[in-house]
Amino acid sequence: MKPIPLPPCGHVPQPYSGPSADEVLALRKEFLSPAIFHYYKKPIMIVEGRAQWLFDEKGRRYLDGIGGIVTVSCGHCHPHIVAAANRQNETLQHTTTIYLHPNIALYARELAARMPGDLKVVYLVNSGSEANDLALLMARAYTGCYDMIALRNGYHGGSQSTMGLTSHHTWKFNVPHGFGVQHSVLPDLYRGPHGADDPEAGRKYADDVKSLIQFGSSGKIAGYIAESIQGVGGTVVYPEGYLRHAYAHARAAGGLCIADEVQTGFGRTGTHFWGFETQGVVPDIVTMAKGIGNGCALAAVVTTPKIAQALATRIHFNTFGGNPVACAQARAVLEVIDREGLQANSLKVGAYLKAGFARLAAKHTLIGDVRGLGLMLGIELVKDRGTKEPAKEECAAVFEACKEMGLLIGKGGLWGNTLRIKPPMIFSTSDADFMLAVLDQALASA
Repeated sequence: MKPIPLPPCGHVPQPYSGPSADEVLALRKEFLSPAIFHYYKKPIMIVEGRAQWLFDEKGRRYLDGIGGIVTVSCGHCHPHIVAAANRQNETLQHTTTIYLHPNIALYARELAARMPGDLKVVYLVNSGSEANDLALLMARAYTGCYDMIALRNGYHGGSQSTMGLTSHHTWKFNVPHGFGVQHSVLPDLYRGPHGADDPEAGRKYADDVKSLIQFGSSGKIAGYIAESIQGVGGTVVYPEGYLRHAYAHARAAGGLCIADEVQTGFGRTGTHFWGFETQGVVPDIVTMAKGIGNGCALAAVVTTPKIAQALATRIHFNTFGGNPVACAQARAVLEVIDREGLQANSLKVGAYLKAGFARLAAKHTLIGDVRGLGLMLGIELVKDRGTKEPAKEECAAVFEACKEMGLLIGKGGLWGNTLRIKPPMIFSTSDADFMLAVLDQALASA
């Protein structure tokens, strides 16, 4: 393949003197869980990051098009965020919520200020899995019911309870669907029975939620949970009105509505700060992680005072939730998002990229669908546009070719045939031009 010059970068990585990639891979195989997977036929070892750039142990530079799997929202090692964490590390690295500390209280206030309606009570935890697990507990404690409705092909975490919500076969262990969880049909405008040409698609897909409640849950449920845009499931954007109708059905059955914002939150969609706002709804509980702390182990659940009171019948405690260093870093993330206009940048560069993907689709029949909002985009590859047969092998080939040319992206979807594009929100149009050039060449060679 013809080399494509990377956009300029002023950062020079530090010399690396540790074990080689082969040595690290051997250590992983010997001492880490065999369930841990890695990208690429020949895994790469990343030892340094700066802004939208990643560097391997040999100093080779890569453009990060997946944001550390949507975790690094403001760019790697952002100086303002690093400085905030360093200052706190030098003062107090850890204290629990049993004691008072200003960081957790100040951050909770700042985060609550970003939420609509009465979503003003914040619980801080460590991961998206833990956040969704706590949201389930809240819904069940508040309603007195146990049954939950989730979406097919959704992904909500790696704990046992959140795997019960998950119906994506790649990520699911032997946790039974019937254990208090039912899965509604996915409102997929590309592959589902109701397409983009149907103005009533959102209502029609939501009717399945109503049907599950009527015939599978004795008319009452604890809650309904959905990612605001499916992430691992292949960047599936729901039709207009879907969440509004689905929420109405859930609430009519006494259930709470949970928005999983782990990948969509903090301005990534461009038009709104939260993904659920693109559907014109206000959930009862919101979960978030990944981009919340630009790489630190932090997550949150936000709900209303009335719902929060349901947990006050017992002691709720989280050893590391609200850690002062994590909260300092999270506060700095909000400051960077505002100061650097990252939500507006997501809208601008996301639209630029999506238009470029549409041009690639006109050139490469391998592209079946281009979708997404802001800097949360997906390109679904198919062997034939008529049959929509998933191009899983071709997707893997494009994925590998991009890496060889210096571009790191993700892949997902039920068949592993969707390229996932979710870079740090500092992504520029010159970065986008490089990505488009690389994808053009990779698609041509697949």
